[in-house]
Amino acid sequence: MALTPRNPADMGVVRRLVREIGVTEAQAWELVALLGSDWSSLVREAKILLGKR
Repeated sequence: MALTPRNPADMGVVRRLVREIGVTEAQAWELVALLGSDWSSLVREAKILLGKR
């Protein structure tokens, strides 16, 4: 569950996280809510979330 309302402008970043990193859509939305749209930060945290290095 996202911490803030979902911003439609973030949908592209969310879809990219799901497609390229393998997190769920819910996880991607939560990461974007926490970190914003900085791609490198999102990738780092998504990989940690999945246990990848």
